[in-house]
Amino acid sequence: MNMGNMMKQAQEMQKKMQMLQKEMEEAIFQGQAGGGLVTVTITGKSECKGVEIQPDAVDPEDIETLEDLVMVAFNDAQAKVGTAMNERMAAATGGMKIPGLM
Repeated sequence: MNMGNMMKQAQEMQKKMQMLQKEMEEAIFQGQAGGGLVTVTITGKSECKGVEIQPDAVDPEDIETLEDLVMVAFNDAQAKVGTAMNERMAAATGGMKIPGLM
């Protein structure tokens, strides 16, 4: 492989990575806890866009459980962001592992 081909491939990969970053910034992910009692919606940049809490999740005598449900729902959404990023990164790089990116 000559240097010109390597540079071209590097530029193509850079474009793919920029597109991937923009796509992830605009993507929306939802995490749930308690069988759907709490739903957290975040972007691919982990910005919280919303929290939905079903009335059955609210017990004034047990706020700790509600707090735990919100945390679990957020972590679930965050895990989905990570999975999507890994899948899209693998597709963009053709499965090639690049240190610092995966």
